[in-house]
Amino acid sequence: MSTHLTHVSAPEGLAPSPQYSHVVWGTGRFVAVSGQIALDASGAVVGAGDAVAQARQVFENLGRCLASAGAGFEDVVKLTYFVTDMAHLPAIREARDAAFGRLPLPASSAVQVTALVRPELVLEIEAFALISEDGEAA
Repeated sequence: MSTHLTHVSAPEGLAPSPQYSHVVWGTGRFVAVSGQIALDASGAVVGAGDAVAQARQVFENLGRCLASAGAGFEDVVKLTYFVTDMAHLPAIREARDAAFGRLPLPASSAVQVTALVRPELVLEIEAFALISEDGEAA
């Protein structure tokens, strides 16, 4: 687990959330990962209209993007979910939990949108991470 990040799940005066950290801060180099959608390596949509399949693919894509910057899910400080229906959040949380395992959860926001870049997509997720100053995951 990263030692360069601090997770606060319940700041004074706020109810704790089991689904995210209210605040995450740390030191290091900032990594921004553009919103990822459920496309495979060839650019084909994975799981058209299927939130479970799409969430798994999106977290796989996020993992690959983070790795390209020398980061991992342990370095993520913020996730933003864009969903066409809030009913997809349980599927997203299941895929997130599989990707993060027992790691502290990052801060997060969920926004319902009317559409994404392609009509068969139901979710998009962007990530922000901090890696150690030398560019290596801590």
